[in-house]
Amino acid sequence: MSRTLPLLVAALALLALAGCDTFENRTRQKAAVFAALDPQTRAKLQGGVIELGQTPDMVYIALGAPDDEYENASAHGTEKTWIYNSYHQEFAGNQQTGYRRVLVYNPDTRRYTSCFEPVCTNIFVEHTEERIRITFRDGKVTVIEQPKLP
Repeated sequence: MSRTLPLLVAALALLALAGCDTFENRTRQKAAVFAALDPQTRAKLQGGVIELGQTPDMVYIALGAPDDEYENASAHGTEKTWIYNSYHQEFAGNQQTGYRRVLVYNPDTRRYTSCFEPVCTNIFVEHTEERIRITFRDGKVTVIEQPKLP
């Protein structure tokens, strides 16, 4: 049992690391596509730069899997849209959530006195913002939309 636990922990750690979405893992997954690219394009993908005309595989290598995917059909053909979001939390204050019992020792009487004090919890609001929207038509990037920075 004592030998099994460290091996189990190591195996779980390796499994967790294998699923990490890193640039290196994505280039291994799409090795044939990445190997066929020129060095300048490889450097752009490593920097997360997306350009018109790139393929879905190239966008995947640069940014990873999209958070949302949409497909729509029009008179011009079928379009796929990949959406990448950013996530953050904002502190919204704290709120009293109840009371907890506290025992206070009085050395003069050598007794404990029970009292209650309020318990407060921090409140955080989750925010999701669209970071980039990429549209593909005929297997190529045709539209790149990003919010304008202030």
